[in-house]
Order: sequence, then C-alpha cells, then structure tokens
Amino acid sequence: MITIWHNPRCSKSRQTLALLEENGTVTVRRYLEDAPNLQELQKVLSLLGGNAIDMMRPKEARFKEMGLSKADSEETLLKAMAENPILIERPIVMDNNKAAIGRPPEAVLDIL
Repeated sequence: MITIWHNPRCSKSRQTLALLEENGTVTVRRYLEDAPNLQELQKVLSLLGGNAIDMMRPKEARFKEMGLSKADSEETLLKAMAENPILIERPIVMDNNKAAIGRPPEAVLDIL
C-alpha cells in the first residue's frame, strides 16, 4: 500500500498526491496532525538511503528557531523532526521497502 505524508497546503504535496491517485489507491497521512514518531522517521530515512538533513526543511523558520544546523547529528535532526513535524520535507511517499521525496512530484514514480 502506498502512503504519502501529505500537507494539503503545499502545492508539491498536492501535485504528488494527484499523480499517485492517477496510478491507484493511496493512504494519506497528514503528518502535521499525525506526526511520525522517532522510529518511523528512522525507518523512512533508511528507505530513502540518505541523511536526516535530506528529509528536512532547513529553510523553515522553526529550524533556525531551534538553533539547528546541517552539521548536527542524525539523532538530533531526527528527534527535532519527531517533535516538530513542520521540519519534515514534503511530501514523502512510501511503498513497502521503498520511499521517495516528491520534489519534483515525478520523483515518486520510481516506487510505483
């Protein structure tokens, strides 16, 4: 089952959701209202195969307010996302053992 961490206020998230819906059924998780916990973030990070900063929004005001840095440890960044889901890049799409960030929206097609 395909799942999208979705923010309906974000145009890229809306575009990605539309693209996914064209290709079948998708479970929508509004991650700002239903924030992923630390373990979920760690799992998604391992599926993405990058660094925690790659799934963050470092230009988000909250990132600066918290005094975060791109050089912070993975643990620090993951914990910050768990406590402040606004810091999570959007959208993130997962299916079984694959994940992709929908920037651009077409980037998720590889996991369909």
